[in-house]
Amino acid sequence: MTELFISAFITLFVVIDPPGCAPIYAGLTKGATQRQRTVMAVRATLIAAIILLIFALFGEDLLGALHIELNAFRIAGGLMLFWIAWEMVFEKRTQRREERAEKVAATPEVEDVSVFPMAMPMLAGPGAIAAIMLLMNEADGLEASLVVMGALGAVLVLTMLALVAAGPLIKLLGDRVEAVITRLLGVLLAALAAQYVIDGLRGAFLL
Repeated sequence: MTELFISAFITLFVVIDPPGCAPIYAGLTKGATQRQRTVMAVRATLIAAIILLIFALFGEDLLGALHIELNAFRIAGGLMLFWIAWEMVFEKRTQRREERAEKVAATPEVEDVSVFPMAMPMLAGPGAIAAIMLLMNEADGLEASLVVMGALGAVLVLTMLALVAAGPLIKLLGDRVEAVITRLLGVLLAALAAQYVIDGLRGAFLL
């Protein structure tokens, strides 16, 4: 069971990628207070946990009933991520936030990114859904299934901690450095989104 836990943990850690999601989350929550970032990080992690738990237990039956292939998730998730990346690179999110601040005399409303794009498709994306479904299918018996779920829980806890800590670290770098990093991460996120779409198209047309 120890080997199963380690294997499941490594697989889910690589797929969910907490170190990679953290700086992107910091860029998406630019202008939010630390408390708002913490609340959104916890909410995103919990929502992702619920989504992955549902697919772990009922994934194959659910997709089969809806006649939806996993490649469709890859393509749709890639397109949504690309839109977010475009806004990060060209600072459209900052412009929209400033316009909203002018309308709200008090504390400006901070856009909640916990559900989209953090919980879905970044944390509970096609890769994570496919991984948890595969691991659960390979698990033999209730005990093995609980071990896989424990590995998922450990990865999500680390992910939540990484998201919470990302904000202060980026803030220490200053606005200019943060702007450069945000745009760079936007380009990387666009590449990731394109890869999602490519993988989805390849899987849909070549299989």
